[in-house]
Parts: sequence; structure tokens; C-alpha cells
Amino acid sequence: MMLSRQKPATGPGSSTPAQESKKKKQLPKLEEYLDSRDYTGAFTLLEFTRNSGKGSDETDMWLAYCYFHLGDYKAAMEEYEKLSKKEAVNPDVWVNLGCCYFFLGMYPEAETAARKGLGKSSHQAVNEDGMPKSSLQNRLLFHLSQKFNDEKKLMSHHQNLQDIIQDQLSLASIHYLRSHYQEAIDIYKRILLDNRDYLALNVYVALCYYKLDYYDVSQEVLAVYLQHFNDSAIALNLKACNHFRLYNGKAAEAELKNLQDLASPSFTFAQDLIKHNLVVFRGGEGALQVLPPLIDVIPEARLNLVIYYLKQDDVNEAYNLLKDIEPTTPQEYILKGVVNAALGQEQGSREHLKIAQQYFQLVGGSASECDTIPGRQCMAACFFLLKQFEDVLIYLNSVKSYFYNDDRFNYNYAQAKATAGNFKEAEEIFMLIQSEKIKNDYTYLSWLARCYIMNRKARLAWELYLKMETSGESFSLLQLIANDCYKMGQFYYAAKAFDVLERLDPNPEYWEGKRGACVGVFQQIIAGHEPRETLRDILQILRNTGNPQVEYIIRVMKKWAKDNRVPVS
Repeated sequence: MMLSRQKPATGPGSSTPAQESKKKKQLPKLEEYLDSRDYTGAFTLLEFTRNSGKGSDETDMWLAYCYFHLGDYKAAMEEYEKLSKKEAVNPDVWVNLGCCYFFLGMYPEAETAARKGLGKSSHQAVNEDGMPKSSLQNRLLFHLSQKFNDEKKLMSHHQNLQDIIQDQLSLASIHYLRSHYQEAIDIYKRILLDNRDYLALNVYVALCYYKLDYYDVSQEVLAVYLQHFNDSAIALNLKACNHFRLYNGKAAEAELKNLQDLASPSFTFAQDLIKHNLVVFRGGEGALQVLPPLIDVIPEARLNLVIYYLKQDDVNEAYNLLKDIEPTTPQEYILKGVVNAALGQEQGSREHLKIAQQYFQLVGGSASECDTIPGRQCMAACFFLLKQFEDVLIYLNSVKSYFYNDDRFNYNYAQAKATAGNFKEAEEIFMLIQSEKIKNDYTYLSWLARCYIMNRKARLAWELYLKMETSGESFSLLQLIANDCYKMGQFYYAAKAFDVLERLDPNPEYWEGKRGACVGVFQQIIAGHEPRETLRDILQILRNTGNPQVEYIIRVMKKWAKDNRVPVS
């Protein structure tokens, strides 16, 4: 969010009176193009001027300026590099060249170019310690310090900022980059109070509100700008992103379609951004074709590719994309946490789980994120990994209204409820989940079965088992049903489960469980808590075992049945 200057720092600002007079005669149409932000038109005019033999250094400077504002930083860089090789080079060219390098991600080269202009500026000098007083130089070095994570230089350049609009905008952008969104909003609003015609600042404010998850507020602020410039790629893209958050991907895609139909001069600048966002709006469709080439162009491309791999259960690919990245933004910390948590659970690695817990705690405990929805989710995840489920529920309860139909949220929320012993609510939340993938997951089935049993609906738990194919997971579910039903006094289904377990694995413990469950059902029949007809099933279950104790138990049950006229044969 470097300031887009109304005029470049090069030639035009330092022309002689004769040149100024000549410019007024030659470039009135150019000024019109620039005022309307039609840099393609301005570029065409300047290119014609140069090709017709009427070009000059000033023409080259304006061409570089247009290239820069069209987003073609490479072409702008080449123009400034040519100018920098001339004998009477304006020192401000170095700073402009540094800005091009900056936008191309060539940060060391940007710093070198910026420092070449130190002390040579045509209108400002250098401090004794070598720090620039040229405001553009200082702003460029300020941003470079942020890129290099050099806090000492960052603070030094911060101190050189003046109470002028350009410097304050630069400070606001650094606040934004450091996720200090409210501080950035405060600066923008303060400037807007005295400069209502600076409409573009509304886009910056809207972007900050978007980052704070206030999507409806972001839309309201953004509308002020779009009323005047309805063809802005950046503004329309942000509007689409708000629609994605407020509604769905289809609504967001419709907004981007409007931008594509307009084919405005600003569209070229944002083509990569639009391609990237269409992948997101379409739920990852085309991710492997679109996102990899954009990883070093759009910062979010790497993160969204990681999310795509996670959704495909390709945890290793997700991990490989992030393992060498040192997180600097909340989103990067969160994704590092999610990937490490997934890898830790997949591999049974305590180290990865600990790393994940630390990342979640860093985000959730930070001043900038603690009251945001992602921040609270991070604290919930942190406590989830620490198995402190009462604390998990405190944070999830605070954001549940935002995720009523979110299957992943409900999956975690229900597990936390169940672990904390709130089985009735947990069952209700589990039943909200629509994803077939989650509903076929063993963890889901086992927790839902436990909720059924704890809520005295053992028959439903048994039906879950009957729907499963024979496997290690179905055997585990059978063990859970047998033990939980026995513990809850639902002896009929405990007996059925122990009976199947015993036939699959003749373990003495399963016979003991079955025996106890059968006797328990018999007691419930005598007490009138179970239908008498159930006794016939219990006798058949007992006959499936060749243990000597069976005959004695059957004899006792049959005698009672005979005395009480209960048919069992």
C-alpha cells in the first residue's frame, strides 16, 4: 500500500519555466488521462510522442510512471534503469527505481537503489547518521525495514516520518502489514476528516474492516468509493470477497464477473488476483492449475494451496509448502498450527502437536487477534490440544452463532461438548452435520454412538454398528457400545455387543461382560424395566457360548419364566 503519487518524483517537478510552458502546450491531454486514471491512454500518447522523435527524458519519466501505475513494474524498472545510466541523472530516479524493485520483490536491490539516492536529492539533504530526509526515500526504506524484519531500522525510519499525508499513509500501511488494523483505521479516518475528497482511503478502511471480520461495515465504507469509481479492480475485488464471507462463493463470483465484463483499464493490473480469487470462490476448483504459478506473486496463493491440500487430506504436501516459511501474519501462524496439528494426529507425533498448540496460543493470545473470531478459534484449538475442554467451550460458545451450518465447527464443538459430559447438546450438534465424509469418519461414529448411549438411546448406537462393514473400526465401535452400555445399565445392547465380540475373539473378558449383561437384563425384566419378551433373546445369546456356567444361568432364567408364565421356547 505504498502511496501512488499524483506526479512522479522525477523531472516534471523540477522543470525550468520554459519547460513548464512547453509542457502546458504539449501535455494537456496527458493530464486528462492521468486525472481519470487511464494510464493505458497516457502510455499510448507518450509512446506516440517518443516514436515520432519528440521524446525526451521527461517523456521517459512519464512512461515509467505509467508503467508503474499499470502494474508493469518490470517495464517501469527498465525505463528507470536506462535513465539511471545517463550522466546527468536526477537522483530521484534512484528512489523511483527502488520503488519498482520493491514491487518486484527485489528487496536488496531496492535498498541499494534507495541508498544511492541518499544525499543526492535535488531538494533535501541527509541526516548526520546517513538517514534520509527525502520523504519518499524514507518511506521506501521504512517499508524495506518491515520486509527485512529489522525492528531497529523500522523504528528509526518511523521517527523520521512527518505529519504529512504521504508519511501518515505509509505508517498506516505498515500498521496494516503488522495486523494492527484498528491503528490503520484511526489514521485513515483522521485524514478523511480533513480530506473528504480522498475517496480511495475508503477502500483502505474497508480493507481493514474486512481483515477485522466486519464484512458488513466493510461493504458500507466501500460503497462510498464505488459510487464514484465503479470500475476499480481493487474495490470490486474486495466487494466480491465481502460477498464471499457474507453469502457464498456464487455471489462473490457474480461480482467478479461484473469486473471482467467492464474490462476497465485497472482490470489488467488485477488479472492474477482475480484468477486467484475465483479458485477460492469455487471451493478450490482449478487450484492445482492456477495457484502454483502465483505462489511468489500473491502471498495468499501459497496459503490457499495449503488449504486445498488439507481439504484433500494431503497433509504432507501442505506441510512441505509451509515448512520453510517463517510465519509473520496471523493467517500464516494459524495455517502452520493447523498443518502441524493434522500431521501430529496422523503420525501420532507429540512434537508436532506441541508446535501446533504454541502457534494457536500465539495468535489467540495476541492483542490484535484475541477478540477476533479466528483468534478465539485459535484459543479453542489450543485448549483442545491441551485437553482442557471446559476452556474450549468458553471460546467456541462465544463464536458459535457465526458457524451454525459449518460442519467442521460443529464437529469440533460437539466433541468438546461430549468430552465435557454435555451429551444431550453434543448429540444435537452432531446431528446438524451434513458432510458425508465426516459422517463416515470413525471418530464421528464413535462419539455419536457414545452420545446415544449416554442419552439412553442404545438402540440407535447399535444401528450405527449394523450399518458398518466388518473392519477394525467396527470392532472398536462394538467394544465401545458393549462397555458404555454396560456402564449405563443398558444391558440388553451390552449383551448383544459382548456376544458378537466373543464370537469374533474368544477372550474370557468378553464372556464375563456378556454374562454380567445378561444377568443385568434378567434383573430389569423381573423389575419390570424391560419387556418380558426380551428374555427369549437373552437365552439365545447365552446359548452361543460353550462355557459351563451357561447351563446354570439358563436353568435359573427358565424356572422364573415358567413360574411367571413367560414363553421362552
